[in-house]
Amino acid sequence: MPTLLITRPEADAAPLIRRLDELGIDTIAAPLLEIDYLDGPDLDVETVQAMLLTSANGVRALARRTERRDIPCLAVGDATARTASDLGFLSVASAGGDVDDLARLVTERCNPKKGVLLHAAGSVSAGDLAAMLEPQGYKVWREMLYEARTATVLPSEVAEALSNGGVDGVVLYSPRTATHFRHLLSAAHLDDRLDALTLFALSNNVLAAAGEGWAGTVVAAHPDQESLLEAVRTCYG
Repeated sequence: MPTLLITRPEADAAPLIRRLDELGIDTIAAPLLEIDYLDGPDLDVETVQAMLLTSANGVRALARRTERRDIPCLAVGDATARTASDLGFLSVASAGGDVDDLARLVTERCNPKKGVLLHAAGSVSAGDLAAMLEPQGYKVWREMLYEARTATVLPSEVAEALSNGGVDGVVLYSPRTATHFRHLLSAAHLDDRLDALTLFALSNNVLAAAGEGWAGTVVAAHPDQESLLEAVRTCYG
């Protein structure tokens, strides 16, 4: 039975681990990001026509800062959309892809003259929604609601598993975590283990950030979790 290293933050890792377990895949959790939700006053959303959601953590952070659940939500992908629905937001649409797909969904669903777009953002966000949308007349309010801090070292049990050949592959969801994983691997003097690992990447951008030297690389057909899970299933099926 193969073993995959899961690098997602704790809240996002748990459902992914459950799905992989259903596929007969063992996992080791090594969150590369720790999420700190930022406290503050309730957000004034009276003039907001839609919430732009680029991560599940952004949804969780937004839900802490407003009780409003009636404003339409446009989510980057299906997992983010599910999180919004689970937290009580009543009108949720998924772009089913990346930030470029989300920008296209905005142009389909929103009118530049009908109010501001609230982007529930973290300290680091993939893409620049404001730069994509403002030339088309949209007003984007980017509110930083959480910080994502990178891990400083690989957990000792993870380093040991990598060193002993106890890991077959690594699942990476973002260019930021891909770059950081390579950094932590070097800091632990485990670069020589890379040629024993298969990379499962959410997108080609993640693949590019992860660099070369892997035993194999697999990229999801679409930048969403279901496609990534299908890639894992196909690889080990």
